[in-house]
Amino acid sequence: MTQADTISAEEAEFGPDRRGHKPLERRCLASGETRDPVYMVRFVLDPEGVVTPDIQGKLPGRGVWVSSDRKSFEKVIAQKSFARGFKAKAKVEGDLIDLTQRLLGRRVLGLLTMARKASVVALGFDQVQSMAREAAIAIRIEASDGSKDGRSKIRTLAKAMNREQELPDPVVLGCFTADQIGQALGREAIVHAAIKPCKLAKAMKVDVMRLAGFRELIPMDWPDRAHEIREK
Repeated sequence: MTQADTISAEEAEFGPDRRGHKPLERRCLASGETRDPVYMVRFVLDPEGVVTPDIQGKLPGRGVWVSSDRKSFEKVIAQKSFARGFKAKAKVEGDLIDLTQRLLGRRVLGLLTMARKASVVALGFDQVQSMAREAAIAIRIEASDGSKDGRSKIRTLAKAMNREQELPDPVVLGCFTADQIGQALGREAIVHAAIKPCKLAKAMKVDVMRLAGFRELIPMDWPDRAHEIREK
């Protein structure tokens, strides 16, 4: 059994939860609406009272939740809502939005490293193309600085295979460079990678979805961007 298959069901579906059970709905500090935590980011106060993103939901202390998108964060910061949420003085230092985005990106790349260790990822054009021909793909990773041609061939195969099995099109992650992907996978620059359906892929989709609130997963300057938009 691989590491990808031993992640708990709760972590796979909702992300890590230190309490060991399915999270309840949480109230968004920006909108006041209750939502599933998978669409949100938790924050805690550090010992100095500084607002700190808790990406994995493991930090101790009282937490407040904000929907994982730039507009919600801007509203909470502008209205100084963290103090109200924590019922205490809460200092926002530096660019909290940029920090949260970077931490979410680091989390996604960390899960990509886990996918390599669990042997559930294909690396490079040939391996990804073979995976697309033989089985469904959960997540396609394409370097933001990669070429259109290789991407197009893999896209066509991956969509066809998934639809043949009545599965959604693969999630496309195109916001990292070839060097960043390669570093996460312990290799030189990697342009193409893919993760097969598994619990780890399901967990990764949660963080990819949260990251999408801050970054375009599919670069705006890709000439084939319209073809990469995922159809469910």
